[in-house]
Amino acid sequence: MIHKVLIANRGEIALRILRTCKELGIRTVVAYSTADEDSLPVKMADESICIGKEQSQDSYLNINRVLSAAIATGATAIHPGYGFLAENAHFAELVESLSLVFIGPTASTILSASDKTNARLIAEKCGVAVLPGSNYSLANIEDGLALAEKIGYPVLLKAKNGGGGRGISVVENRPDFRDIFQRTRLEARKSFTEDGLYLEKYVVGARHVEVQILADNFGNVIHLGERDCSMQRRNQKVIEESPSPLLDDVLRKQMGEAAIRFAKAVGYRSAGTVEFLVDQKGNFFFIEMNTRIQVEHPVTEMSTGIDLIKEQLSIAFNNPLSIVQDDVRISGHTIECRINAEDPLNGFLPSPGTILNLVIPGGPGVRVDTHVYNGAKIPPYYDSLIAKLIVHAPTRKEAIRKMRVALEGFVIDGIATNLDFLYVIMHNPVFVKGTYDTNFVEKALEEELHGKLS
Repeated sequence: MIHKVLIANRGEIALRILRTCKELGIRTVVAYSTADEDSLPVKMADESICIGKEQSQDSYLNINRVLSAAIATGATAIHPGYGFLAENAHFAELVESLSLVFIGPTASTILSASDKTNARLIAEKCGVAVLPGSNYSLANIEDGLALAEKIGYPVLLKAKNGGGGRGISVVENRPDFRDIFQRTRLEARKSFTEDGLYLEKYVVGARHVEVQILADNFGNVIHLGERDCSMQRRNQKVIEESPSPLLDDVLRKQMGEAAIRFAKAVGYRSAGTVEFLVDQKGNFFFIEMNTRIQVEHPVTEMSTGIDLIKEQLSIAFNNPLSIVQDDVRISGHTIECRINAEDPLNGFLPSPGTILNLVIPGGPGVRVDTHVYNGAKIPPYYDSLIAKLIVHAPTRKEAIRKMRVALEGFVIDGIATNLDFLYVIMHNPVFVKGTYDTNFVEKALEEELHGKLS
């Protein structure tokens, strides 16, 4: 049994995990950096322990310090949240070697799924379509050029061990290939310490749709529907919604079944997400699997009424799933907006500082996941996400209207945020119609947004 969980993360996800643990009567320990000593998770946890200075490599990414904190506090399990060490197979392996419970998949599963080229091979073997490309790391630029010529431009260069929207570049033609290859390899090395790249055909006008799955240790795997994550800026998700405006019931069923096949093929357990691209003809292709809880998991929770963190913990207790596929009911429409401390009028640069005035919206069908409060300090060292605003309504049209009202009532003074940016999107005719794709913000909307906001 898990008696005490060390939360090896920060911000809103640390608080989200903490609250569910409290509901289940599980004691919590929050591991924090010196930059987060006054944070809400630290204040609300049963215990807290400082694991280092402000920089991530000195604290949240320092495996030895995280493990030492777990041992020192008598934690019996570690929840990694998302980001940081959540998809680090070596970390999961060390947790297991210390007879602690890693709340997530096994180290071998993380290793198998996080290698994107290996994941492509697994997808093919279990009958899930992949985009034309390489199931191996490109040996050199010439190797990449030859393959790009074979499958045709445009193509994507992607970091083999990438994630979080980093290490991805579009190459439109042969003359640009060499420079982009070298730049992407450098980014991969800086972000992931490994500079292996692979190549995929780039799909123009594609939608990014992911399927949430739950899997236990007894071979039971179910899906909880999809989330449309196509509203992106520079490969970073901005708005997510469920169900996807693009999918019909037939395609939805096919994608759910494909996600389950892939999860079973890698021996998955815990909550996870299988991500797909959907082209303009309705064909879908496997991209990758995220072996962790997603930032956007509240979308699925609002649509299904299922607490995904609670399910993660139950699976970690070695319990079978409490529900079967036929029990899953997806109702109404859910939209999530990511609220970031960033300045849309200054190239979306991060905007650290102190929150001087905070008003959080409410009402039926409105949820806000956040760790900030009046007087909270937003440090410059981490991701700029400070809140997630989620709304649920019977129809998509009603959900959009509810989100507009909620954004109007969301006040954050003292720092720049993207609240107005999101408000403009909620009124854009293409978004309202649901016909946007992954390039919509950058190619069709950014200039309009800048003009309206300035």
